[in-house]
Amino acid sequence: MLKNKLLDKLHEALAAVLPIVVLMLVLSLTIAPIPSGVMLSFLLGAVMLVVGMMFFSVGAEVAMTPMGEQVGARVVQTRNLKLILILGFVLGVLITVSEPDLQVLAQQVQAIPNIVLILTVGVGVGGFLALGLVRIFFRINLRLLLFGFYVLVLGLIFLAPESFRAVAFDSGGVTTGPMTVPFIMAFGMGIAAIRSDSSAAEDSFGLVALCSVGPILAVIVLSLIFRAEGADYSPLTVTNVADSLELRSLFAGGIPEYLKDMLMSILPITVFFFVFNFILLKLNFQSLSRIGLGLIYTYLGLTVFMTGANFGFMPAGAYLGQTLGSLGYRWIIVPIGALIGYLVVKAEPAVYVLMKQVEELTDGAITGRSLQLSMCAGVGISVGLSMIRVLLGLNVLWMIVPGYMLALGMSFFCPKLFTAIAFDSGGVASGPMTAAFLLPMTMGLCTAVGGNLATDAFGVVALVAMTPLITIQGLGILYRIRTRRRKLEPVSADPFRDLPDDAVIEL
Repeated sequence: MLKNKLLDKLHEALAAVLPIVVLMLVLSLTIAPIPSGVMLSFLLGAVMLVVGMMFFSVGAEVAMTPMGEQVGARVVQTRNLKLILILGFVLGVLITVSEPDLQVLAQQVQAIPNIVLILTVGVGVGGFLALGLVRIFFRINLRLLLFGFYVLVLGLIFLAPESFRAVAFDSGGVTTGPMTVPFIMAFGMGIAAIRSDSSAAEDSFGLVALCSVGPILAVIVLSLIFRAEGADYSPLTVTNVADSLELRSLFAGGIPEYLKDMLMSILPITVFFFVFNFILLKLNFQSLSRIGLGLIYTYLGLTVFMTGANFGFMPAGAYLGQTLGSLGYRWIIVPIGALIGYLVVKAEPAVYVLMKQVEELTDGAITGRSLQLSMCAGVGISVGLSMIRVLLGLNVLWMIVPGYMLALGMSFFCPKLFTAIAFDSGGVASGPMTAAFLLPMTMGLCTAVGGNLATDAFGVVALVAMTPLITIQGLGILYRIRTRRRKLEPVSADPFRDLPDDAVIEL
């Protein structure tokens, strides 16, 4: 059983990563020559990404999803609102501190200590996770909550220092990554499963969406408190290994570091679950053993994935951006970036978790493939816009503000379920692949054209998180139109009316 799951996830991982590898090879042999050492690192990183995605996907299915469902269902059964709020807040902080993407972003913001930024974002996620639980519990309209809080965000963002505006929106994307999404989505499913009303399935979505708003508000407030005039960002140093032995040393030296980092990432939520189980859940030994095995798979998968992404994909992305930005026809990076963005989403581990849960909760009415294609199209558009923004030096708010206003406006014409899924997808799309490949590529382009890394390069994660809100809601509006047309189609009272006479006689 477990072996079959591993093989299935291996095929999914290969299908996700191979297109990116092929595209990089084509570019390196045509318009963007890449040093052999960087290319070797990229290829080895690709292999590690495939293996890491395979183990992580199985681990998320075997451990993270059941953990979230069990905790969510048990919390609601207590009917204790105070306990629900406290546990929601604690879980939000713990799962955010466990998110590797956030730690990568925090290292780039030199004006604020890492721990301060991480805890601030954690408080933002915890507060809005608690709010999301209250919403499910009392059946509060998600659309109104999202509209109100995003209007607040778009109003306050102009008060933040310019160098922190992109970082604030980026933080909303990186917090909903491979650790957060499986647990929080399953948590919402477990809570909604206690309800027997018709809207329970719809209300199970939206937790990730709300948890993406909290960090934006938290970082805006933090930037006002610190009154920082700017933040210092260092361009990525690209290591070009000389031979295979140096390549081995590079990756072997990084694995112990990520073994430690991922252990510290997964440990808080693991300890919380087993303590929670000891006090309230009381699961049997077989269930706990299965979850424990899944956690080991998740840990190994994240370690291998993050090592390959940071030592293989990140340098290749930065070098590709620099090379394309140095061409006489640098505009070519716009369609290339859009294509890479389209392909990169298929390699995000959390995307497959969302696809599976959407298919299960909608009984196949919304297929995972249609959702994935909508997300890929949205991210492709967002990366293309990011390349245009860097080339022209445009302010990120010129795209963020109109984009979110459009997404919020569409929510009033879109089915509620599609709106919830769309806002969840925005956080899911901006995962480790975005931070490890697209962001370095944008920084490389920014360095090549002489732009400001703080104001021009950052913001690509924010745009990646924004455009799926528009494309998936567009899919929902199209779905509503088609459904209404089918209902309005006249039904013939005589089923044989359109048949010729001889056919009727023959029948």
